[in-house]
Amino acid sequence: MDKKELLRLYNLPLQELLNMSAKYVSNSVELCSLVNAKSGKCSQNCKYCAQSSHYSTDIENYPLISKQDVLKAAKEAKENGAIRFAVVTSGKSPDEESFDKILDLIDALNETEGIKSCASVGILNEEQAKELSKHGLKRYHHNINTSESYYGDICTTHSWQDRLNTCKLVKKYGMELCCGVILGMGETVEQRIEMALELRDIEPDSIPINILMPIPKTPFENYHNEIDDENILRTLAVFKIANPKAVLRFCGGRKRLSDENQLLALKTCVEGILTGNYLTTTGKSPRDDIETVKKLNKTLRKAL
Repeated sequence: MDKKELLRLYNLPLQELLNMSAKYVSNSVELCSLVNAKSGKCSQNCKYCAQSSHYSTDIENYPLISKQDVLKAAKEAKENGAIRFAVVTSGKSPDEESFDKILDLIDALNETEGIKSCASVGILNEEQAKELSKHGLKRYHHNINTSESYYGDICTTHSWQDRLNTCKLVKKYGMELCCGVILGMGETVEQRIEMALELRDIEPDSIPINILMPIPKTPFENYHNEIDDENILRTLAVFKIANPKAVLRFCGGRKRLSDENQLLALKTCVEGILTGNYLTTTGKSPRDDIETVKKLNKTLRKAL
């Protein structure tokens, strides 16, 4: 399926398009959660991000949190139905001291019954990817964020190729890959199609879908109407059709969709939810997400 064909599908009557994507959706929903384990003071200039040191946002900055705090958050996530839990840190790449501590956190998570360890700690080199794999990390999260053709409009301190290289290393060393996008950053419909095809080539296990939440004092603070509900649904459907084996996952910004359209997406495109709060924005409560799954007559996936 090429770009021309996906663009044709994108422009079908909405219900017809959603009926097509629904063929690839299971009757279960997977919950995951995260902890913002190191916040702020990032050297990169991603225009959407509250944690960039290039912008004077009002977020809290703090160094890597303790193992006890990570494990407490992981156990709470498990109690709330999550079967995957991610340690997430700000910054382009971890330094040696931080990386050793992150490996220790991964070891501790792997001893937490019922939770699969995940991490998102930035751009990796080969040795770091190898070490994460040796320590039993189940899944690594690293987004492409947008299409290669648009990336230079989003960030100039690293490249789209840098991100792709990390994705390749994750797969090379046998870890699962979670790799997705942020919608509503001014990209064109054609660039959304490009993202779907780029993800198809990358072959992630999970595709997190974020919808831009404009952060005050970032370059995108006024990007409130760059994408509407219908185009979000169209994008989700095309992503699922292009990547039928990957779990599309609602992440940050999904509350920009109406409750009705969140339910519609979970019926026809989306099979995962990052539940609870995100890095610097709030999400829905796990209780609400569990009720939503029940309302859809779907089941929660259990840890294997």
